[in-house]
Amino acid sequence: MSALHFLRWVSAVIGALFFLCYAYQALYIPVALWRKKSRKRENVPLRRYAVLISARNEEPVITQLLESIRDQDYPAELVTTFVVADNCTDATAQRAREAGAEVYERFDRRLVGKGYALHYLLGQIRRRYGDEYFDAYLVFDADNLLRPDYIRRMNEAFRDGYQIITSYRNAKNYGDNWLSAGYGLWFLRDAAFLNVPRARLGVSAVVAGTGFLFSREIMRKNNGWPFHSLSEDTEFTVHSILAGEKIGCCGEAELFDEQPTSFVQSWHQRLRWVRGNIQVLCRYGAPLAVGVFRKNGLSCLDVLLSVPPAIVLTVSSTAVGLAAGAMELLGGGSLLPLLGMGLSSFAVPYLMLFLAGVITTATQWSRIHTTAVKKVLYTFTFPLFILSYVPITIAALFGKVEWRPIEHKVSVSIQELK
Repeated sequence: MSALHFLRWVSAVIGALFFLCYAYQALYIPVALWRKKSRKRENVPLRRYAVLISARNEEPVITQLLESIRDQDYPAELVTTFVVADNCTDATAQRAREAGAEVYERFDRRLVGKGYALHYLLGQIRRRYGDEYFDAYLVFDADNLLRPDYIRRMNEAFRDGYQIITSYRNAKNYGDNWLSAGYGLWFLRDAAFLNVPRARLGVSAVVAGTGFLFSREIMRKNNGWPFHSLSEDTEFTVHSILAGEKIGCCGEAELFDEQPTSFVQSWHQRLRWVRGNIQVLCRYGAPLAVGVFRKNGLSCLDVLLSVPPAIVLTVSSTAVGLAAGAMELLGGGSLLPLLGMGLSSFAVPYLMLFLAGVITTATQWSRIHTTAVKKVLYTFTFPLFILSYVPITIAALFGKVEWRPIEHKVSVSIQELK
């Protein structure tokens, strides 16, 4: 067997492994589509919540989030909103105070990032209120908007025994362009076709950055928020699963957030996510592998199949493709056969991602806030958004990656969004 034929065989094996690692997620689809009869929750105890918001130069959007919290159909006296204005150079702190939040300003150019800001904020709250005053904590980003029943729904799910609960994440600017739609469709699929069926099957859901709850018991166990990797949400998820927790999902609690529309911003944000996942994999990969054979085994396996293959197999596939191309050129051959092989290998993931986008769009149609034409159009661009992770993953391995703030400017209320 020639070296070129061997590389082609390796490429085929990588493709098969990629398929095997993610094909099991197709089993989640019928679980998600099965319409469970909604339970009537009566006599649900009303818990006291602290809302945690980390904001850096969020003056254009912070007021709308605080208004959506204030307008919840949940007793206002049981909800206290805290904002940490983290290294702000605008009027974020002033706007948050005017809207009724308790605000703490933090200036630290060395320990930068949301994880450090949340840990600082929890420290301030614990000093003022102690550890027993709040039953649980709700985490949001400053650009979020909440449905009026969000906290009530999360409170109902909290009664089911979960110590950590995530929710249904939607996009408030889905129709802006293919990037915002790509993010939006990904998070809709993540909520409806991954986290909801995970919870139904007794497997842990995954926290995705914003719109989640954790109990005071979790806060005490962790002594605040000690998660400071570049993807602190993934680190929190993995740490919690290894500690024996199963993260629940409340699909009825819906929030909206703003998605990037600039490819440069999107590149830097996703570069940080991928590097953060690499950090988490290096720290927790071995414990997760061991955890597969323990009590929370299925949850550990689900995380292992979700994160590492995307990084390892993407890099391996790219390296094999480049090596095959170099060998063909050095041997005086033509690149046309390799281009054909590349196109065929591109077509398979494109079609799989397109199908995922179609299923998500069709089933979540009424919850996507844009025109029908754009809903259909962006199912075709969704695979391109996901496949753009290939160069991002390569860059995350070898380039310099640091935390950068994302600019938010879509200033709408929840009423306007409806």
